[in-house]
Amino acid sequence: MKSLSLKTRLLVIGTITLIIALGLTGIGLTILFDRHVERRVSSELDTYLTQIASRLSFDKTGKPQLEGKLADPRFEKIYGGLYWQINNETANLSIRSRSLWDIRLELLIDIPDFGEVHSHTIDGPLESFVLIHERRLRLKSPVGEQVARLVAAIDRTELDVMSGKFASDVTISLFTLSVFLLLAGWLQITIGLGPLSLIQKNIASIRNGVASRMNPELPSEVLPLADEVNNLLEAQEKAIERARHRASDLAHGFKTPLTALKTDVQRLREKGEQEIANDIEVTSLLMQRQIDRELTKARVRNVKYMRAADIRLVIEGIVSTLRRTPAAEGKLIKIECTGNFEVRIDKDDLAEILGNLIENAVKHAKSRVVVKACRKGPFLLFNIDDDGEGVSDAQRGIILKRGVRLDRSLAGSGLGLAIVKDVLDAYDQSLQLLTSPLGGLRAHFQLPLTHSR
Repeated sequence: MKSLSLKTRLLVIGTITLIIALGLTGIGLTILFDRHVERRVSSELDTYLTQIASRLSFDKTGKPQLEGKLADPRFEKIYGGLYWQINNETANLSIRSRSLWDIRLELLIDIPDFGEVHSHTIDGPLESFVLIHERRLRLKSPVGEQVARLVAAIDRTELDVMSGKFASDVTISLFTLSVFLLLAGWLQITIGLGPLSLIQKNIASIRNGVASRMNPELPSEVLPLADEVNNLLEAQEKAIERARHRASDLAHGFKTPLTALKTDVQRLREKGEQEIANDIEVTSLLMQRQIDRELTKARVRNVKYMRAADIRLVIEGIVSTLRRTPAAEGKLIKIECTGNFEVRIDKDDLAEILGNLIENAVKHAKSRVVVKACRKGPFLLFNIDDDGEGVSDAQRGIILKRGVRLDRSLAGSGLGLAIVKDVLDAYDQSLQLLTSPLGGLRAHFQLPLTHSR
């Protein structure tokens, strides 16, 4: 049952328990009914024995006689299901009810004591079985004391029919009850597990960036769980914040030594030590790339639980900064965003992606850069186009590699597109390099939306 949901498990267990309980109830009720019928029939047979004994007499030969008829008409109907028989053990003579017709009940060898009532099931008419009550009495007669064995019997078929009808009625009733109880159980489980759905929605809201904490308005039984999740989120945010601070401290710590190395490289070149200067420059660039790579990894770790970023604010902030750079001089940077959107990504990570892509487009553009964000289903599509020389199909796979630069005349470390790729990978998204309608390069990617305003 590992793959079954909690609701399914409870329903399966409840159904099995209900079937067993109602099955045992049905069996128990049928047994109790059979016993009740047996007691009721036994009481009637004892009454008939009393009536037979009160009306019994003997003629001069010792033959038993019954004065009048018993009230139940089945005694007079041939094989009517209700029978009586009197055996005079003293004179070895007997009489029987009309319902027995030409059949004589063969009694067991068992002989009751005088006044006792014995009950047996024996063979009856037409290959049936009858339940008999028998009693032995000493009675006076014109020819002296006689010993009579009185028998009242009923066909067990009637008892079996009543038992079967009762079992059928009980089965239908219990089945109806089981359907009702199953529906009630399903309703109870559904309502009872409702708070789990609220927890699921709360966690989904946190994952999507809509909320930062679990909603405290939950039933008291699950509120401790919500509190623990909130505490865990708070601890995680603090850990991420500490990691970012450490990464920032690391960057600042290496900034001064790397700047000093660049100064040393310049001095060595002025002294004519070109080979040593080149070796130190390559080493410092490798160090810079490794630092940038580790800083990116530290920043995007556990990003799936960050707050959503407002697209327009991020784009406008980046474009506003780039317009003041020398590379953007004389170039048009246009923003096309048809609405105010929020996407499930940390604001700093989005700024890292767009900053590198827009800066790259501005560097290589001749006169125009277009930054476009438009909605498509649950995603927001981003296109950064430039009207530069563009990149061939063969080169597009190469420039995504870390440290690769096609144009050595422009400043840069060759890490921009690789960092963008790393950040997008952390959000399970990818960067595509295409041919721009403006003639240059188009950088395309998408991010899941939280909601639009």
